[in-house]
Amino acid sequence: MSRERRPHIGIFGRRNNGKSSIINRLAGQDIAIVSNVAGTTTDPVKKSFEITGFGPVVLIDTAGVDDVGDLGQKRVEKTIQAIKLVDLAILVIIKNQIEATELELIESFEKHNTPYLIVHNKSDIEPLSASVISSDLKAKSILDYNTHNGNTEMLVDAIKEAIPESAFMNPSLLGDLVSYGDIVLLITPIDIEAPAGRMILPQVQAIRDVLDNDAICVVLKEREVDVFLKQTGIKPALAITDSQIFLKADASIPKDIPLTSFSIMLAHFKGDFSTFINGTPFIDKLKDGDRVLLLESCTHHVACDDIGRVKIPRWLLNYTGCKLEFDVVAGLDKVERPVTDYSLVIQCGGCMITRKQLHNRLAPAIEAGIPVTNYGMAIAYVQGIYERSVAPFLGTSDTDVDYL
Repeated sequence: MSRERRPHIGIFGRRNNGKSSIINRLAGQDIAIVSNVAGTTTDPVKKSFEITGFGPVVLIDTAGVDDVGDLGQKRVEKTIQAIKLVDLAILVIIKNQIEATELELIESFEKHNTPYLIVHNKSDIEPLSASVISSDLKAKSILDYNTHNGNTEMLVDAIKEAIPESAFMNPSLLGDLVSYGDIVLLITPIDIEAPAGRMILPQVQAIRDVLDNDAICVVLKEREVDVFLKQTGIKPALAITDSQIFLKADASIPKDIPLTSFSIMLAHFKGDFSTFINGTPFIDKLKDGDRVLLLESCTHHVACDDIGRVKIPRWLLNYTGCKLEFDVVAGLDKVERPVTDYSLVIQCGGCMITRKQLHNRLAPAIEAGIPVTNYGMAIAYVQGIYERSVAPFLGTSDTDVDYL
């Protein structure tokens, strides 16, 4: 299972409560620095490993929420932001301490619908109090633990019990569209933005998913599409293209063959597809002075003709004829402007993040009534092939669409 599709578990609490020691016990090795000095862990760090008896996970080790000073406050902000990234939170306390600091964390867990465990650590110093066990908390479990000789199996069992089933779900990208023996055409340009010597993650994911569905995968560049179809006489069950060459693919692929893009495939797989569908037509309502937010969920080398920073803004300006302003936020960095400053939010495919992370990323805009769409869907819309590009996914099991 690739890293972005593994269950994400976050560990939270005050400084020097033994968070890193618990990580080492779960991993069965020293992967986190342990020190008696408070504040050893600074920024949230993702650690991929396998918990014996549980499976592969990504565990996010966070800074203490009681950090102090200007720098400490920035670390605390990063810790709070990490709650949006996890499928399960582990709150580590000692000495039965559940006070304002812990209650604020719990409030954040509940706000983001994140299930959580409470681990009362260092129980050799002070055992877990009955008052904590009987408190009116919504924790999935409250465990008494000691990292020196604690029952790690008990902790793993509690994680198994608490983590939502959706964190383990590995649904198919294309399972609703392809079946045994189908031929799927993947059109993958090799241009200045393509990484040297390898393919980008959405392309790799699509290849694997086609094979997992017992279908046949044909991968080629856009220049070879016409020759392939003419010489072989093959009629693919589905064609998937890079969004940046939608027009070329639309011209080459006969209209009776379903056509979409890798980005739209991911929008259907990870996003709230009906929200994207309903948000995309708001491109027509953009006017002079409107600001558009483009969200990239990874950091990458920025090419001179970058898709988010150059191409999509250029296509939108040409299509609308309006004077628009654009902001691009990469990775999972904080959006500095209030989301209400924007008239449209355009999210990348999100291949490097989990479904929950993508939903939390877009939640502020959706809650504020700001239209949201996806890179591939926005490109298809301004190039006049929107209906064709989303048609393969309309009517599938998880799509409820008002538009079209």
